[in-house]
Amino acid sequence: MSFFDFYVPGAPKEIWNVPMAGATRFNWDYDDGRDRLLNLYQKGKDKQWDAQKRIDWDLEVDPDNAAGLPDEFNPLLGSRVWDRMTERERVEFTRHQGSWLFSQFLHGEQGALNVSARIVESAPDLDSKFYAATQTMDEARHVELYTRFLREKVGMYYPINQDLAKLLAESLEDSRWDLPYLGMQVLIEGLALAAFGLFRDVSTNPLVKQLLAYVMQDEARHVAFGRLALKDYYAQLTTAERAEREEFVVEGCYLLRDRFKGREVYEQLGLPLDECMEFVDNSEMYRLYQSLLFSRVVPCVKDVGLWGERVQAAYTDMGILDNAKGDLEALMRQDEDIAEAVDRERYEAELGARRQEVDDAISLGADSGSGPATGSGSGPATGSGSGSGSGGGPDRAANP
Repeated sequence: MSFFDFYVPGAPKEIWNVPMAGATRFNWDYDDGRDRLLNLYQKGKDKQWDAQKRIDWDLEVDPDNAAGLPDEFNPLLGSRVWDRMTERERVEFTRHQGSWLFSQFLHGEQGALNVSARIVESAPDLDSKFYAATQTMDEARHVELYTRFLREKVGMYYPINQDLAKLLAESLEDSRWDLPYLGMQVLIEGLALAAFGLFRDVSTNPLVKQLLAYVMQDEARHVAFGRLALKDYYAQLTTAERAEREEFVVEGCYLLRDRFKGREVYEQLGLPLDECMEFVDNSEMYRLYQSLLFSRVVPCVKDVGLWGERVQAAYTDMGILDNAKGDLEALMRQDEDIAEAVDRERYEAELGARRQEVDDAISLGADSGSGPATGSGSGPATGSGSGSGSGGGPDRAANP
């Protein structure tokens, strides 16, 4: 069966071609490198992992609520559209919401895979090329695991959101080497990281929490890479050059704001689009959700030096300016700690299961060795005869 057979009806079945501009840059100074970036590169190598082995794929997922979200995260809860739905329609809507969400995660990861490969080509610094190469492997792994999750656990895909597609295209089509960095590492990855964190923290499904925790461990390094690589460069820009980047940031953030509204689900299910979108735009839950989504983007934009009046005005208009106070370093440490805690929990659970197997085997051996005789004879007794001690009777044989 073709991958395209899992897409919702009407989804385009085609390869997306984006023309790219700019040069492939070679750097022959092999000793050139910034310590912080090289340290990040080393961490990127140390933290490689296998999605087939680290993820516990045997854990169950309800395809009707793939993310395992509580009811209050339903974007239409309390609307007239939701109140008019039958129970069957509500279940179908929730299933489509989960499929759409993880499909956007998947498509974003393929975008990151291609953009990080582009950064390897176009970055002028060798240390940036080194790290981008490790990120390319990370992104391939993320595409792999989200594909498997959607195919095996959900069974349905949605095409790429057009706002995300437009920002990806603009990041790749520009000939300036830093635009893929800015579009992907700061904006797209920053928003994705916040979205992953939100769903990681509210999901009630163990597989989803595990998957998102491990992906976030990688993504936090990717955003750090964008900050380190761009901060030095943007400090050298002219006022006009910086204004061009700030214009790109503003346009990109407005596109990203609309990325997670779920318009495609309402269209696919034939729901009244204008009514649904108006309810979502004005709901308190969505305003909070939107603010949380930009918790990584805004402080990163400020940190790299793109903090002119136009950017601040756009963030005020979007209601996300307060995110500038966020501590990115603390958030990254938290992401790392949570992933390691998931590993510890899995290890302890597996260790506990193995201990239980041993205890069961010991118990089974004890039960099989306790015949009716209890004296000192040579039979299968547990007394002082040859059935115990160094005689190697059934008790010892059954005890690992």
